[in-house]
Amino acid sequence: MATAAQGPLSLLWGWLWSERFWLPQNVSWADLEGPADGYGYPRGRHILSVFPLAAGIFFVRLLFERFIAKPCALHIGIEDSGPYQAQPNAILEKVFVSITKYPDKKRLEGLSKQLDWNVRKIQCWFRHRRNQDKPPTLTKFCESMWRFTFYLCIFCYGIRFLWSSPWFWDIRQCWHNYPFQPLSSGLYYYYIMELAFYWSLMFSQFTDIKRKDFLIMFVHHLVTIGLISFSYINNMVRAGALVMCLHDVSDFLLEAAKLANYAKYQRLCDTLFVIFSAVFMVTRLGIYPFWILNTTLFESWEIIGPYASWWLLNGLLLTLQVLHVIWSYLIARIALKALIRGKVSKDDRSDVESSSEEEDVTICTKSPCDSSSSNGANRVNGHMGGSYWAEE
Repeated sequence: MATAAQGPLSLLWGWLWSERFWLPQNVSWADLEGPADGYGYPRGRHILSVFPLAAGIFFVRLLFERFIAKPCALHIGIEDSGPYQAQPNAILEKVFVSITKYPDKKRLEGLSKQLDWNVRKIQCWFRHRRNQDKPPTLTKFCESMWRFTFYLCIFCYGIRFLWSSPWFWDIRQCWHNYPFQPLSSGLYYYYIMELAFYWSLMFSQFTDIKRKDFLIMFVHHLVTIGLISFSYINNMVRAGALVMCLHDVSDFLLEAAKLANYAKYQRLCDTLFVIFSAVFMVTRLGIYPFWILNTTLFESWEIIGPYASWWLLNGLLLTLQVLHVIWSYLIARIALKALIRGKVSKDDRSDVESSSEEEDVTICTKSPCDSSSSNGANRVNGHMGGSYWAEE
């Protein structure tokens, strides 16, 4: 029985690490066992070290948010309190829980007659009730400050390493003498840290603030982890390092803009968002397809030729480009609204609805307003901190 069970496992293991899939023709795993400078050649077993490192990164994040990010947030005036609590009401609560969180006009009018409340006041109640379960600004600030710190540090490390690498200046060298390209210690640490960080994001995404683009971000993390892992195993680390650095350059700018947003530094937020948008468009829609995809699809074909894992990696890179286009569209919408309204408006992916919380608190708790008033969720106040445009 044991022999019979080992048969399928051996076949699966052999298929998983098939040389015909991972390596170019006439290259075997044994060829990559030979001596080389630095850390030798990349091997699949190196990936196993990522998981304890990812757990360590997550633990460091908890300490960072508790002892560094939270004190910084409190110091600049971000309050440690949740959103405004909706006034207790059994009838509205039953509708909210059992029927709908977004009542239509007909239902609003019926509730208005039943409760003898103004329609506008009922709209406020439902908006506050939806926001009630959502995280406070302090929590979002701490999350963004952690990502900003990591992205900035890893980008500085990556650009410093790549600046002295010949393939940064002549990208065709990514394929010269491939796959017999020794793995330097600097490149090894860069790869393993990036991969561990994205594994930590993959797990923490289920406990972090839930946003409307959760599925897109989940696909993004899967594609990123797949790209980093596959490119490491078949030693496409030179091109992979370029891809990682290209993405990090805009990521920390986005997090910086979000920090300014939460702190209600409007002008700083505006400036950082403009810089982020420009860098994102240039890197994701310009440099990435015309520099990175050009070399992985065409120059590599010319120098080393295609093979099985080559097709898979380029498929993942093209999937990543599709995500770039989607996000560029969302950014363009925000930028267009900014031009029209003179300020950046609420992002469709926002995790907070009300853009004028204090105003709605006053309306709902002190004085009823005319039922024909426009929905407060569509207003934009004078601070980008209230518009929450920058939520991923």
